[in-house]
Amino acid sequence: MNFIQGKLLPYDANPLPEGANAMPNLDFMLTGDYVELHNLLKITGLADSGGSAKMMVADGAVTVDGRVETRKTCKIRAGQVVLLGDTRIAVHEA
Repeated sequence: MNFIQGKLLPYDANPLPEGANAMPNLDFMLTGDYVELHNLLKITGLADSGGSAKMMVADGAVTVDGRVETRKTCKIRAGQVVLLGDTRIAVHEA
């Protein structure tokens, strides 16, 4: 347990400074068999455009199931987890 400003909080390996907001975990429901990685980033609002999503992926900023993924059109299927920074996207079947 960590103590932050007199409060007992669950352990967090990456505590945030006071006033900072953690980005939420996102749940994404697939409407088909898969979604391409760069499209997932754009649809969830983590990228402003398809071009910026592709750059994030190409720069190695995204992991899929714990491994860095640099293929922009990687097919993301139900059950996979995508991480970008401190944001986690869990992909589910609709």
